[in-house]
Amino acid sequence: MPTISQSPTDPAFVQDPYPFYARARALGPLVYWDDYALPCTTALAATSAILRDRRFGREPLEPTTPEPHTAAFYAVEAHSMLELEPPRHTRLRGLVLRAFTSRRIAALAPEIEALCAELMGAFPHGDFDLLPAYCTPLPVRIIARLLGVPEDMAPDLLAWSNAMVAMYQARRTHEIEADAARAALEFSDFLRLYVKERRSRPADDLITHLIAAEEDGERLSTDELITTCILLLNAGHEATVHTLGNGVKALLEHGPDLDWLTGAGIDQTVEEILRFDPPLHMFTRYAYEDIELFGHAFRRGDEVACLLAAASHDPAATPNAQAFDPTRRPQHLSFGAGLHFCVGAPLARLELKIALQALFARHPKLRLAARPSYANLYHFHGLERLIVRA
Repeated sequence: MPTISQSPTDPAFVQDPYPFYARARALGPLVYWDDYALPCTTALAATSAILRDRRFGREPLEPTTPEPHTAAFYAVEAHSMLELEPPRHTRLRGLVLRAFTSRRIAALAPEIEALCAELMGAFPHGDFDLLPAYCTPLPVRIIARLLGVPEDMAPDLLAWSNAMVAMYQARRTHEIEADAARAALEFSDFLRLYVKERRSRPADDLITHLIAAEEDGERLSTDELITTCILLLNAGHEATVHTLGNGVKALLEHGPDLDWLTGAGIDQTVEEILRFDPPLHMFTRYAYEDIELFGHAFRRGDEVACLLAAASHDPAATPNAQAFDPTRRPQHLSFGAGLHFCVGAPLARLELKIALQALFARHPKLRLAARPSYANLYHFHGLERLIVRA
């Protein structure tokens, strides 16, 4: 297997990882990324194949004992359907889908539209950072409403989410680990109070519906329910913020053509944004048996990294893949594939569609006021600031 090296925290890579992906992909569909000591998929077909192959999964074969300062974080992760395989994953996902229905998500559209208008009404005069003014508060406040927790808790939810998600970044340190564990504990304690209240006083919110969801006589335990709420907030918020920011950046750098944002055009635009500059670039799997794929012999327990962003820029799947073209119907894996396909994808698509249409309808002359800068977040990929002028 070809070997390639690239520090994931190198400033040039952080700002533009796509040239590295192109170099890696030129070596073959599977390469060994020396800095991670992992084989990595580079092509869309290979990435899709491993994500869908049931001989690979998210759950490690051998449980590990976390270090004491990370115990609280991994106590939460132990109940996350994102980290589990069947039969437990099947049970948890089925129960969540009973509460997280397409009808419930579609009903949020008027609230999303109203919140977009509220946020835009508070835009400051002159140059300002669109991330804290629009991209960040929108998804976290919608998730708060969906769960049924007070919106004035949004800053705390955001702080807890950011601290926990930092555990998956290449720049992870002991301090980041301690902060994540503390956030997991505080987040869990907060939600435990709300779960207890909703058990005695049901309401029309996701926590209540998760409590009521039942499949084959089984319901979510309190710990499972808490972890599920944390997962929905962390995964849904983090990805949507990055995608919205990256999407506005791409639109401002390439137009935007108003046809991209109206009628059927907006749906293709959202998909092209997800392909062109996705929020999550790497997702790992473990081999559950000895298997040979793409010329490599995987042994049971081996880990492989699926480079989602490299796959989405594969010219074999998307001609002229390095170009931003909302008129095409793109192929991408930004929501994953297979059993772990993102359960929040319909909500993310709805938020992106409404937020982009509302922003450019109200501010058709929106433009960049400074060069956008990406944050050092890998495996994630999102901006640290997006200075615009309305």
